[in-house]
Amino acid sequence: MTTTGTGSSRSNGTAGLVAGLGVFSLALGAAEVASPGVVARLAGVRDPGPTGRATTMLYGVRELVHGAGILGGRRKATWVRTRIAGDVLDIATVVAGAARSGASPTRLGLTLAALAGVTATDVAAARRLSQESDDGECRATAAITVNRSRGEAYRHWRNLEHLPEFMAHLRTVRVDPSGRSHWEASGPAGTTVRWDAEMTTDREDEEISWRSVAGADVENAGTVRFRDAAGGRGTEIVVDLRYRPPGGSTGAAVATLLGEEPNQQLRDDLRRFKQVLEIGEVVRSGGSPSGQSTRQQLAQRPAQPVA
Repeated sequence: MTTTGTGSSRSNGTAGLVAGLGVFSLALGAAEVASPGVVARLAGVRDPGPTGRATTMLYGVRELVHGAGILGGRRKATWVRTRIAGDVLDIATVVAGAARSGASPTRLGLTLAALAGVTATDVAAARRLSQESDDGECRATAAITVNRSRGEAYRHWRNLEHLPEFMAHLRTVRVDPSGRSHWEASGPAGTTVRWDAEMTTDREDEEISWRSVAGADVENAGTVRFRDAAGGRGTEIVVDLRYRPPGGSTGAAVATLLGEEPNQQLRDDLRRFKQVLEIGEVVRSGGSPSGQSTRQQLAQRPAQPVA
C-alpha cells in the first residue's frame, strides 16, 4: 500500500510539474508575441531592433505551440523534450543578441540564470516522464536500393571493419577471433563512445543482427535486412537501429537540436554505402579539397549521430 501511494504521489507530482510547464509556455509565448520589444529589453538586450523583435515573436509562437502540445497533446514527453531544445536555443539567442546590441550585465545575468533554471526544470520533467512511460529507448530506421546482388551487399556489410568507410560517426570497428566486435564512435558535442557487440543473427545474404554487451557507453541493437528489389533493380537494404543515448530521451532531444538527428544520419550513411558498392568510393562534394581521404570527407559533416 505504501509503495502504491508513493508511486501515485510521484505520478501526480509529475503531472502537476508538466502542467505548470505548459501554462508557463502559454504565458511566455503570449508575452513574446504581444510585446516582443519589451520582452527582449527585459532579457537584457538594450536595442533589439526589428530583427530582434521578429525573432522574439517567432519564439513566442513556438512557446504557444509547446504549451498547447503539453496541455492538450497525448505525447507530453515529446513536447517537454522539445522545450529543452528550445531552452538551449533561447540561451544561445540571448547571448548572441546581447553581444550584438550591448546588454545590461545585471539583466543579462538574471535572464541567463532564469533560463538555466527553466532548462533544469524541463530536464527533470522529461526524465520523470521517461521513467514513467518508457526506458528512453530511441529508434532510427532507413532503407535504400543498391544496384548490386544481395550477396555482394551482405558480404560488404558483414565485414564489420568496412563500416567506418561509410558511417560518418564510426571511428573504428575491430573484430577479435571470438567474433566479438569492439566499436568506437563520435558522440554528441565531440564526445567519444565505445562499446562491444555480439552477433545475434547471421543469415547469409538475408539478415544481420547484433546487440551491445554489458558495459557499453551506449546500449544499442540493430538489424540489417537484404532482399531483392522490385523489378530486378538490385538489392533493397533496410536498417533498424535501437539505442539508449547518454541522458536518455533528453539527451536525444538536445542532440537533435545540435544537428545530430539519427534518422537523417542513417539515411546519409546508406547513401554512402550505395556509392561504395556501386562506384567503389564515397563521392566528394564539389567543394571538397582534392586529395582528401574518405574519412576526412566524412569528418566534415557538421552533425554527428547520437550513437
